[in-house]
This record gives sequence, structure tokens and C-alpha cells, in this order.
Amino acid sequence: MDRRGFLECMAWVGTGVVWTSAGGVLSSRTLAHAGEASAGGDFSFVQISDTHIGFTGEANKDVTRTLQEALTAVNALPTPPAFVLHTGDLTHAQKPGAFDAVAELLKTVRTERVFFVPGENDVFLDGGKEYLGRYGKGTAGGRGWQSFDYRGVHFIGLVNVLTYKADGLGSLGPEQLEWLEDDVRALPSSTPVVVFGHVPLWAVYPAWGWATGDSERALGYLRRFGSVTVLNGHIHQIMQKIEGGITFHTAMSTAFPQPAPGTAPGPGPMKVPQDRLRRVLGLREVTYVQGRSALAVVDRPLA
Repeated sequence: MDRRGFLECMAWVGTGVVWTSAGGVLSSRTLAHAGEASAGGDFSFVQISDTHIGFTGEANKDVTRTLQEALTAVNALPTPPAFVLHTGDLTHAQKPGAFDAVAELLKTVRTERVFFVPGENDVFLDGGKEYLGRYGKGTAGGRGWQSFDYRGVHFIGLVNVLTYKADGLGSLGPEQLEWLEDDVRALPSSTPVVVFGHVPLWAVYPAWGWATGDSERALGYLRRFGSVTVLNGHIHQIMQKIEGGITFHTAMSTAFPQPAPGTAPGPGPMKVPQDRLRRVLGLREVTYVQGRSALAVVDRPLA
């Protein structure tokens, strides 16, 4: 895809998408229209990403407040989500007390459980020791990657930041790739699969590290499935790609935006006018509804 194609795929507004699951098909709707969803929905879940608690830069002076606003939007849903997926960068460079602050904030959300994968900021100082001490229990070998089944859908949480390459690309590594191959081996090809991670599994913009170097091997294990949805964070903006039966979605941050690929000297926090900030921050809520054949991402700002 060329640069023009990237820009055509990118949406500069916050998310707020409800994904509903029923009968092996995922579909979505805006938070604003949550009450109008089909009664056939089996369950919904929420994705939040890149909360960056501890960040104090000019791009957002109060990342705690904007995360609280996102959680308030979740709690306002007519039906509480079955669970929340946090796709990494809970903290900003593991600032002291940041993990505790995130944990306290997430206690306020109306859901049964929160699942986590780390971002590079969560393993920045100690190679993941603190993160895994908090969230590694119950994951494969305590290494952070995991899978679970919920009402006929198989969820896979991947970690692609623990062995972050020198060139800035995400990396899954041989051990995790072998685990993934074994994890999906016995699943029927008709099983809907949802993968969640931090760095995108497709080459959004490798020059900025917005790609995972060994993702093709991972995707090779997933191509036989009829419905695969991949949810990532890291780039702080909405982009989508469809490749066969695999649909890729990147998520908005609750903290600050980043520039569109290739439009700045490099990635990083991007300051926008204060009255525009909440239009480029948000979350994704996912609902699984029977009878829908395609996924759609509908964006909604925190504003």
C-alpha cells in the first residue's frame, strides 16, 4: 500500500465501537447507538489502548482524566461488556506508581475481567519484570501471551515488545510462535478468532517501527480460519486492512494522538489544539451479532 492508500484508510476521530458476538460472526456499532443493537448479540467487549499513565507532555497534560472519560463511556453502555482488552502501553516508560494508578482506575469499569498485553513502555526499564509480576499469572509460562475461549470465539493475546528489535520493529520470537502454532492446531477452521496485541501485525509503516518483523509466520497459522480479527494499539490512530479472511484494526489512544504515517520526521506525541484533543482520543467497544458477514469500525470521539 502506498502513502496515499495509508491516508485514505486513516480516520482522525476517536473510537467508540461496540463489537458483538453471535453465531460466529462479529459486527460493530457506535457507542451512541449501543441501545439499538440487535437482540441476537451474545456478548460485547471493549478494547482500550495506549493509556500512557505517567505522561506529562504538552500533547495531553492530564492523561488520567481522558482515561477516566473513556471508562465513563464504557460504564454508560446499556449492557456492561463481558470483558475489556487493554492492548498495551498502560504506563509511560514505567513511571513510578503508574501501574498502581492504572489498576485503580480500571477497578471502576463495569465488567467481569480485564485482559492485558504489554506495550514497549510497560517493559522499558526492566524487560517486563514488573509487568509480568502483575499480569503474567495464568499466561503461557508466565511470559504474558495467552488464549481463552468465550462463547464460541477463540481469543489470543500476543506479546511483541519483550524482545523489541534494534530497528524498532515488534517481535514475537520463536518460543511464542511455536506456542501459537500449537494453540490453534486443534481448532476447527470455522472457529472465529480474535487476536489482540500491541504493535500491529501488518506493516503499517516499518520505517517508524509500526510493524512486527516475524508476523508473517504468525499469520500463516491463522489464514485457514474463515474469520480472524486482529486488534492492535501502538500507533494511536485508526487504520484498517483486510487480507483474505483476516481483518486488521489499529486503535486510538486514550492519551494523545500520533502523526499519520510519513507526515512527520518520526512518530511521537502530537500536540493538537485543546478543543480538538478529545476528537482524536477514544476507545473501541466490540459486539458480536449473528447474521453479519463483515466487520466495520465506526469511530466516535471522547468529546
